[in-house]
Amino acid sequence: MPLTTLATSWGYTGENGPAQWGEISKAYATCQTGINQSPIDIQTATTNKLGLPALSIQYVDGPTRFRSINHTLQATMSRYTANYINIDDKIYYLKQLDFHAPSEHTLNGRTYPLELQLVHKNQHGDIAIVAVMFDIDEPNQAVQNLWESFPTMKDNSMPIFSPVNINQLLPDDKTYWRYRGSLTTPPCTEGVTWAVLKTPVALSAEQLDKFHYIVGPANNRPLQPLNERKITASYSGDTEILY
Repeated sequence: MPLTTLATSWGYTGENGPAQWGEISKAYATCQTGINQSPIDIQTATTNKLGLPALSIQYVDGPTRFRSINHTLQATMSRYTANYINIDDKIYYLKQLDFHAPSEHTLNGRTYPLELQLVHKNQHGDIAIVAVMFDIDEPNQAVQNLWESFPTMKDNSMPIFSPVNINQLLPDDKTYWRYRGSLTTPPCTEGVTWAVLKTPVALSAEQLDKFHYIVGPANNRPLQPLNERKITASYSGDTEILY
């Protein structure tokens, strides 16, 4: 989840791979020393059953630029956006959409072909990320519209030509698991609130192949220890969605 860009080179393979991130730069030390790191495997049998309220979501604006950066494809919002989520009565505004393949989080040990991470910040700089899993099935219209502005090479940026309805990147059932974690890319900053949606969304094999054409075979950080953290599930049923 590349929210910030730092000059020091890192990657997903070889001497700059995830196992070495904490040694590449002092700024990345948390990648090695942190105790609340992401991603994690979510084991539903051990999830806290107390229940969380439904996510309050408003996504009305589409992203404006699509770029290849920091080993992922990233769609960015305009500076002023009406897109936000409400968590614990705090408003977090949508900043960017990052894609990772295969998925970074796993569900009961299962890895998905693609994971979308919708990255939000509140006025205090706190980060909340909504994660969505994708399975191979029918083409996804929002993905198709994004891919029409596909960067032609790494470290390239393109304006988004076709309107993208972010809600088409989300499942109808927005029940979720929540936990405290970190960014999944350097500097691996902790204190991030994660909401991992339980229901996957579809995209086609061709759409996934196009992603790999630019990004490469894999851009997922390995799973991190859960340690003493608890994972809490939301209530089942309808989610409050604001349009």
